[in-house]
Amino acid sequence: MKLLLVLFLGCFGSVAMADDQVTQTAQVTVEPYRYSQTLDIARVVATNPVPNVCDVVPVQLTYDDSKGDRHIMEYRIMGNGCSNN
Repeated sequence: MKLLLVLFLGCFGSVAMADDQVTQTAQVTVEPYRYSQTLDIARVVATNPVPNVCDVVPVQLTYDDSKGDRHIMEYRIMGNGCSNN
């Protein structure tokens, strides 16, 4: 019975911690990139794929800084749909 209680509490605690991590990620605000901004990027977590259009489009970069804080930066990039034929 004690073993069952320990397993239940262990599973419940891991679910609570996972929910806390999702909540922390959801609270990150998107920061627009400013020209000549100094960036502190320790680890890139994710990037949006560049759309296949011939236009300037917004793209987001999710990264962790040297303190371990998560950031989402939005910048503009030329799409991949242009051809020079």
